[in-house]
Amino acid sequence: MRKGIVAVAAVGLLAAGSLTACGEESAPGDTADRPKIGVILPDSKTSGRWENADRKYLEEAFKAAGVDYDIQNAQDDKSRFQTIADQMITSGVDVLMIVNLDSGTGKAVLDRAKSQGIATIDYDRLTLGGSAEYYVSFDNANVGRLQGEGLVKCLGDSGVDKPVVAYLNGGKTDNNATLFHAGYDSVLKPKFDSGDYVKGPEEWVKDWDNAEAATVFEQMLTQTNGKIDGVLAANDGLGNAAISILKKNKLNGEVPVTGQDADVQGLQNILAGDQCMTVYKAIKKEADAAADLAVALARGEKKETGQTVRDPEGNRDVQAVLLEPQPIHKENVKDVVADGFVSKEQLCTEAFTALCSEAGIS
Repeated sequence: MRKGIVAVAAVGLLAAGSLTACGEESAPGDTADRPKIGVILPDSKTSGRWENADRKYLEEAFKAAGVDYDIQNAQDDKSRFQTIADQMITSGVDVLMIVNLDSGTGKAVLDRAKSQGIATIDYDRLTLGGSAEYYVSFDNANVGRLQGEGLVKCLGDSGVDKPVVAYLNGGKTDNNATLFHAGYDSVLKPKFDSGDYVKGPEEWVKDWDNAEAATVFEQMLTQTNGKIDGVLAANDGLGNAAISILKKNKLNGEVPVTGQDADVQGLQNILAGDQCMTVYKAIKKEADAAADLAVALARGEKKETGQTVRDPEGNRDVQAVLLEPQPIHKENVKDVVADGFVSKEQLCTEAFTALCSEAGIS
């Protein structure tokens, strides 16, 4: 097995072209022949999941398997992403698992790893035209479908006739955002075509940037003279951005807003009645599935997953593990707490104590 001692920064500020050392872990005992797995996470600003959930669950799985690992966060910086990858490859990782920032950067990193005989896994996002041996994620078209169905349910409950629906899509360079869009558009486009709904403004939010999403949504509201009756927001961060503008205009609670990720803020927005639904993806299951494949690859084993996804740019089928997401409305927010994804203490702060009690969270 290739071994090395280089460690790169996990999270924090990148100082003038240098990386601070932290994030590399070794299990107790002799490390001479122990496999080593490198993981590059994308950022910490677009969603809390990467640092609060994925890192934690991957660390737990790698520790339990007795392998060395190095988990770093590129903090939405493509140069940093490539630097981390280069140092991980030089350090002698046996497997490299990435969440790409875009397919171009991801492909370059995967191809370099492959040229060095390093096994590769796409985690959560498929790198189009890439060379990863496996892809582990959720059924992302189904995530979008659940968002579309959730918005239809919430609009039905609102009683608005011919509602105007705006789209706040994710980052255009993220293949997942394209899959989410395909899913919710498959539900909503027939409504637009039939005249039951009116298609409102639509924007792709660069890099899933929440601050930009707020600016974009404020422009949408101005453009329509305040006539937006539903917002298909591609994740909880974008949803919260829209909600912040709706609050500013005293429209929160009147306009259904979707989300995804079931983060604490999104769930609190649902409890407060400002967000109509989110989609829960059991990150522990995703992390465990990816870690299981990574550990097997690091030990020279290849597993059959029984599933594939098509990479249209690479013109190939990629072995995949695709997990099923779950829609979350106010009545089943408690399921996310019961699953251990968020704790009651995190969710039910003083301002939400009564709302948690009403939702059956005990």
